[in-house]
Amino acid sequence: MNSKPVRRTTAAALTVAALALSGGAALAQGGTASWYGSGHRTASGERFNPNGMTAAHRTLPFGTRVRVENPRTGRSVVVRINDRGPFVRGRIIDLARGSARAIGMSGTTYVSLQVVR
Repeated sequence: MNSKPVRRTTAAALTVAALALSGGAALAQGGTASWYGSGHRTASGERFNPNGMTAAHRTLPFGTRVRVENPRTGRSVVVRINDRGPFVRGRIIDLARGSARAIGMSGTTYVSLQVVR
């Protein structure tokens, strides 16, 4: 039973280490993104701002800045990770409504992520 939290912690540490070694310039992750516009508190404890430039990621540490690019529109935005999620299989990031609008996203969209220092 204790092996699952250890695996998650190890996976998070390996993800952060790999992203740090890449210098933040290489493609770190690509996949489907979704957006959300309601909520009261984030997993980090701060108040959720639906128009903010924030996002939810499963493993990246709170406060990490990530450049999210929509290849279809060519637009990108830098968001700060302040929540956990998405909890739907196949999605890699949940953007706050404001950041989703900034990259021209509606519904779910394929995006690429890069950690920014």
